[in-house]
This record gives sequence, C-alpha cells and structure tokens, in this order.
Amino acid sequence: GKRKIHYLFEDGKEMAEEYDMKTGQLMSRTWREKNTLGGSGKWQVEVGEPTSPLPGALESELITESSSNPVFMRKDTLSSFQWRIRNLPYPKEVYSVSVEEEQRCCVIRTTNKKYYKKFSIPDLDRYHLPLDAAALSFTHANNTLIIAYQKPKEILAAEEQLQKELKKIKAVNSGDGDCKTQ
Repeated sequence: GKRKIHYLFEDGKEMAEEYDMKTGQLMSRTWREKNTLGGSGKWQVEVGEPTSPLPGALESELITESSSNPVFMRKDTLSSFQWRIRNLPYPKEVYSVSVEEEQRCCVIRTTNKKYYKKFSIPDLDRYHLPLDAAALSFTHANNTLIIAYQKPKEILAAEEQLQKELKKIKAVNSGDGDCKTQ
C-alpha cells in the first residue's frame, strides 16, 4: 500500500519519500547528504515518525530519554502542513503559536514557560515563499498540540503536478520481491 520514491540530486543530497498508494498522501520524507569524508550520512526525518534507534544499538543501551518528554513530528495532510507534539498536558489557552518572518520560522510558547520550540517550514524555503501568519492555526486534544499551516496555492499546484508524474513512473521491483543472485 506504499510507494517509495528515491531521489539523487547533483549536489550529493538524497531524498526518499513514501506515499500512500490509495490517497497519494505523503507519509514520510527523509534527507541524507554526504559527510565530510564523502560517505553517506544519517537519514534526517523531515515528514513522518522519527525513527527510533534499533534495539541493541550502542546509543540505546547507555541513556534513553524519558517516554513522557514531548515528541515533535510532522505529518502533512493534502491541504496543510501539520505538526504534532505529543505529551503536552497543558490546556489550549496556555499555548501561543506565532510566525517570525525575519527568521523564517514558527514559534510555540507556553505562558507557564514549560515548553518553547522554533521550527521552520522547509517546503516554503525551497519555493522561496513568505510565511503567512493567517495560514497558521492550532488545536489541542489528548495531550497533543496540533499545528496546521495551510499550503499555499503554488505548493498545491506543484504537488498535483508531482502526483501526475509519479503515476507515470513504473515501479522498479513490482515483482515478487525475490533477490536474484548469479
């Protein structure tokens, strides 16, 4: 039920996207670029669930963060960019979400000084579009703060064009998935 697209750019960057086959909705987007020695770096999650370290990995055995810490992730819808921050128990009145146009980012603050977060919208940066405070909204339910930014018409048109192009592409390994060796 998923389609994975892998992009290689001329500057050495790589991008992998996963789309839902039925809805065409973006499920995850990760980026990777070459490190200083020319090897492949770690994948950075832009959209979707942050990856957790594999069990048995050295980092996970030493110190782990608390499961009650806030978890920040992006999960887009067809009409808006959406961020979810889990484990925020305060009522909606405590939160303030604003746009800082000089720094090209959005800022989340709480009046009780318990949470503060700045985040950018890379899609708007790639298209060189300005931030619009009127497109930003938020809600709070089930200890989760949900922030939505309505996609500009330029991005909606580009995504529609991309979906048309992706439908033309044939899958590389649409067979049974067996590896053939020689």
